[in-house]
Amino acid sequence: MNFVSHKAQHFTESIIRDMTRQALQHGAVNLSQGFPDFAAPDELKQAACDAINADINQYAITWGSKRFRDAIAAKTKWHLGLDVDPDREIVVTCGSTEAMIATMLATVNPGEEVILFEPYYENYGPDSILSDAVPRYVTLYPPHWTFDPDELRAAFTPKTKAIVITTPHNPTGKVFSHEELRFIADLCIEHDVLVFTDEIYEHILYPDATRDVKHVAMAAMDGMRDRTVTINGMSKTYSVTGWRVGYAIAPPEITDAIRKVHDFLTVGAAAPLQEAGVTALHLPQSYYDKLQRGYQQRRDFLLGVLEESGFHCYKPDGAYYIMTDIREFGFANDIEFTKHLVRDIGVAVVPGSSFYHHPELGAQQVRFCYCKRDETLQAAAERLIKLK
Repeated sequence: MNFVSHKAQHFTESIIRDMTRQALQHGAVNLSQGFPDFAAPDELKQAACDAINADINQYAITWGSKRFRDAIAAKTKWHLGLDVDPDREIVVTCGSTEAMIATMLATVNPGEEVILFEPYYENYGPDSILSDAVPRYVTLYPPHWTFDPDELRAAFTPKTKAIVITTPHNPTGKVFSHEELRFIADLCIEHDVLVFTDEIYEHILYPDATRDVKHVAMAAMDGMRDRTVTINGMSKTYSVTGWRVGYAIAPPEITDAIRKVHDFLTVGAAAPLQEAGVTALHLPQSYYDKLQRGYQQRRDFLLGVLEESGFHCYKPDGAYYIMTDIREFGFANDIEFTKHLVRDIGVAVVPGSSFYHHPELGAQQVRFCYCKRDETLQAAAERLIKLK
């Protein structure tokens, strides 16, 4: 008897997390998994300690503490211009990862289709399988990771329930433009389709004199407020990926469904860390400006290192990843190159094929992350230059 479900047989363990394990095994510099190796803001750490010492250590309300939901609503108002009811339109989850799977389980029926752009964050494929959805893939093409409008239109069918959008995008760093989002929105309205937007990197953007780079929230676009689930969390903006505090914002009917699924998935996110989240969401604009400047400096440093080492780089407009083309190195594929890099050069990265349903599209790509201390990036640079 086979005791493993068909669902579990249709996807692998996380390649990204596996690369972190390989980095530890080989003593490599870890530029694979997207977690900062620098400290979270002191005021957040103190707020978490204060909450624990104040005995905020028992269950919060399942869908999120009142103070934290109020803080989410207030930040959403000033940052995105959206009025959100904290009592009826917010679910606090165990990270944005849980927010996405809870949303799919709450809205998608078996056999209904979910459109995914590839390359995609690796969780979305398994999320679709676990929720009994049928994923349909639309390719983002380098160098600017644009989609073909005709290919996207053809992906919409009578069975389409939702489309997933990540902006700024992991793994490419693409920031979807207003025009692109408007095109997607019009298709969703035409076909009566939901949108699940992962906006976890909303504050990590790189202004460019040649292009208008800014974060546009799908829920703020005309006609989209009632068909969009906005997913976000504290991990990336506040450098607390291990806290696992995320949230979903949705219309009341969908929120009710997500809350039910969330309740039976995890019961609730950590109560003292939600309390610390109130402090995080009230940080001044200067915090976000400093965050952006720091990441832009890291991006520009690593771009220079990679280009000097022989990589062709796709310059990101947001998030903290660089996708690269590795053809010049002459390896058969990204898997072989990644093994060489972690074992012989001492730098761990993510093979590009892991971000594709059609792995051949990423067979000559790898992803670097740069949410790291200057010393970490410098150590990686000293090793990568051996490739030259």
